[in-house]
Amino acid sequence: MPSRLFSAATTGLLASVAFAATAGSAWAEPKVVASIKPIQSLVAGVMEGVGEPELLVQGAGSPHGYQLKPSQAASLSDADIVFWVGPELETFLRKPLETLAAGAQSVPLDKTEGLKLMTFKEGHDHDHGEGGEHASGEGDHDHEEAGHDHEEAGHEHEDHAEGEEGHHHAAGSLDPHIWLDPDNAKVMVGAIETTLAKADPDNAETYKANAEKLDARLDKLTADTEAALAPVRSKPFIVFHDGYQYFEDRFDIHAAAALTVSPELSPGAERVAHVREEVVEEGALCVFAEPQFEPRLVSTIIEGTKAKSGTLDPLGASLTDGPDLYFELIHNLSSSLVDCLGSQS
Repeated sequence: MPSRLFSAATTGLLASVAFAATAGSAWAEPKVVASIKPIQSLVAGVMEGVGEPELLVQGAGSPHGYQLKPSQAASLSDADIVFWVGPELETFLRKPLETLAAGAQSVPLDKTEGLKLMTFKEGHDHDHGEGGEHASGEGDHDHEEAGHDHEEAGHEHEDHAEGEEGHHHAAGSLDPHIWLDPDNAKVMVGAIETTLAKADPDNAETYKANAEKLDARLDKLTADTEAALAPVRSKPFIVFHDGYQYFEDRFDIHAAAALTVSPELSPGAERVAHVREEVVEEGALCVFAEPQFEPRLVSTIIEGTKAKSGTLDPLGASLTDGPDLYFELIHNLSSSLVDCLGSQS
């Protein structure tokens, strides 16, 4: 009897251990990190009910030259998957992904097949020695960016190169603000779902269902935004930095000019004077600042004109992280444009 009792107890114990191990495996979702708020929001939407991706660029930080905190460096070291736009945007992530996150799967979403990619139409030099100053904002500016090639529809995009004293966005180089087109967001959601399903097949059905819900929400977002912008579509405006062409192209609303190409550098006096002339000549009704940068330049430009000031937030800096942020971001962009442009005759 004792022998049989021991054998039964041992069998039961081993079965319990095996069940716990199996259950533990099913519950162990991948550790996911996302670079900026719009990307974190899309990833969070796909992961809803399974886990929550950690966000790197907090608050009003700029992805161009963000400085990692020790806790965020630790998160990268522990990550299984890192979703980011790509090296053209998050320059601060290049080296950490090679060192801290060497064991993680890096997913640069700007390489996703099916994206509508756009290039800078003109070359822009940013040189500290020509009147440009650092704009206020979180993070330090990184001057160690290498060149990268991009191909789209058979056209080769010129390298994005930087010198030690500034940046150069060559005409034809990739504009990385891909998330500002909701159709691109749908493509990225598909890539996020595929990546997560392969890494975590136990939750593949949840990821798939969440992605389908996101696609439907994104279709509605596009339709709602088109309808909201229709009354102000032909009205000219000025943006703080040249980062909205995906939004403009998708919704057929176009900025007359931008104060600067890189939000890290304030424009010099010559550029400010040129944009002020554009306000007068184009009859721009609104000049938009961004929440992480000083609006003083906007006040200078509109002084003595009929133009009003407004704010556009392309990163969702003022919004709470999570699956709804992306939708609030796009809605707020259209609302800001309509509120300012719609109040002007």
